[in-house]
Amino acid sequence: MHARDVMTTEVLTVTPDTPVREVARLLYERRISGAPVVDTAGKVVGMISEGDLMRHAGAIGDTVSTRSWWLRMFEPSEDAAADYARTHARVASQVMSNKVISVSPETPLSEIARMLEKNRVKRVPVISDGRLMGIVSRSNLLRGLAASPPDAPAAADDRTIGEAIGAELRDQPFGVFMHAIVQDRVVHLWGFIDSESERRAVTLIAENTPGVERVEDHMTNRPIGVA
Repeated sequence: MHARDVMTTEVLTVTPDTPVREVARLLYERRISGAPVVDTAGKVVGMISEGDLMRHAGAIGDTVSTRSWWLRMFEPSEDAAADYARTHARVASQVMSNKVISVSPETPLSEIARMLEKNRVKRVPVISDGRLMGIVSRSNLLRGLAASPPDAPAAADDRTIGEAIGAELRDQPFGVFMHAIVQDRVVHLWGFIDSESERRAVTLIAENTPGVERVEDHMTNRPIGVA
């Protein structure tokens, strides 16, 4: 699935000149956590989120004017200027995030999920030919995942299934002494285990292998003294 399959097309937008208080009211009324900032040409120039508004509110509660004069003497001028800008911001353009992370309608959902995680954002605008087409949020991704049809089991013969299970078992510390025999796509698991967690893990390896129809568990607890 792609962005176009799950995106929200009715997107709340604000302009760079929208007052901060109005942005807060709109987000609250629509029960959303952020919105794109769009200029008069329809181009997305920023994103404004509840986090941006909270940082603005926090700056108001800790204004430079309330600090001791001697602390302000040692504060870097750049930090003081940033504090002043946050405290006295009046419109969206003064508190929004200028870095816009966007996707196209054809971007796969897996790639969008990685982008959200990597950049620690909750939503990305969907842009095509410079125009805002929609927005994809975490909830959109979850709905897309829930609606995705399960993968069809791949056609595989017994030998292919056995090789796949064996390769995965060899990669796991608990699977070194396990053995899988496959007959008519039914997997028979043999070997010693040290815990029920190992039994479940080995069984999952077999169950998750494409082409497997059933798993028969012949595993036994490792006898005391057997390494």
